[in-house]
Amino acid sequence: MNDHVYRVIELVGSSTETVEDAIDNAVDRASKTVRHLDWFEVVETRGQIVNNEVAHYQVRLKIGFRVED
Repeated sequence: MNDHVYRVIELVGSSTETVEDAIDNAVDRASKTVRHLDWFEVVETRGQIVNNEVAHYQVRLKIGFRVED
């Protein structure tokens, strides 16, 4: 059995479309510079309102990745 050690980073993803797109944007961006992404946790969901309509969705995430040996 392999034991793993993880490091956690915190990011905010945003999207004009959906909360899910905001999550995907954050994970996609993290994957460009961080290896071994394993999990994420949504810590906060918020948004921006412009002219009485939702303009942006923002999601604060904790993203865990395995520390290399």
